[in-house]
Amino acid sequence: MEAMQGYFGGIYVDNFNQFGKQYRIMVQSDASYRANEEGLNKVYVRTRTNKMAPITEFITLTKTFGPESISRFNLFTSMSVNGSPNKGFGSGEALAAIKEVAAQSLPPGYGFEFSGVSREEQNSGSQAIYIFILSLLFVYFLLSALYESYLLPFAVLLSLPVGLAGTFVFAKIFGIDNNIYMQISLIMLIGLLSKNAILIVEFASTRREHGMTIAKAAAEGAKARLRPILMTSLAFIFGIMPLMFASGAGAYGNRSIGTSAVGGMLFGTLFGVLVIPVLFIIFQTLQEKASVKKDSNDDNSSEIITAQN
Repeated sequence: MEAMQGYFGGIYVDNFNQFGKQYRIMVQSDASYRANEEGLNKVYVRTRTNKMAPITEFITLTKTFGPESISRFNLFTSMSVNGSPNKGFGSGEALAAIKEVAAQSLPPGYGFEFSGVSREEQNSGSQAIYIFILSLLFVYFLLSALYESYLLPFAVLLSLPVGLAGTFVFAKIFGIDNNIYMQISLIMLIGLLSKNAILIVEFASTRREHGMTIAKAAAEGAKARLRPILMTSLAFIFGIMPLMFASGAGAYGNRSIGTSAVGGMLFGTLFGVLVIPVLFIIFQTLQEKASVKKDSNDDNSSEIITAQN
């Protein structure tokens, strides 16, 4: 036993280590033997003369007043403080302000810890940017394999900022902070908005392979895929819209997810249909020029080898 602490009617053992494990142990008398002060007369301790004497011979009882219950956090006595950022400030700025005030105001021996969503946001730190980068990389690699091109996937990826901008516009309009719920919506929108762009680019690529000009193939792709894009996107928007007006427990998180998803999907659908064909024209042209240049180099190499032979 590493530490022991006495208390009325029993012994509290704070740390008890055995076989590498730690246990919390409470040893106390039965309730009938610790209901009053006279019960201490039945608790004996050994004196220097090796005799047993009541513990009341060595202690003085003083009546004090204290709380009925004590809240703890990670085994430390604590108090809970709830707050929310002022309008116009994000949760990250609020956490930074708490750290600054705590460093200036808390006396020695006192500290603070975040809990709940704030703790998760604090622990995640800058991991969100790495998650976004990985999400975009996975989408790029999958599209590269799908189109067998390293340039054409950019027609899909560069259309994403149009929809993601709608997330921040709606967050500003409805007073939503850039919190962890909004970041989850952004990652979700990467997949949903990519799906719309893939529909147009895939259809336009097929038309280009059948001999259409690049501009006409892009226009045909946008025209043919407009109806399914509107059907799926509007169904998603109307389906998730109730989260924008959620109330009750957890309403702020629901509103954050709903507002971010609706804004991003709405902007991505309305403006993406106009932007994606333009991006397809640009990167399809670059892809064909790169392919022609590569074929030309291959032909020149073949001619040199033939001449040498």
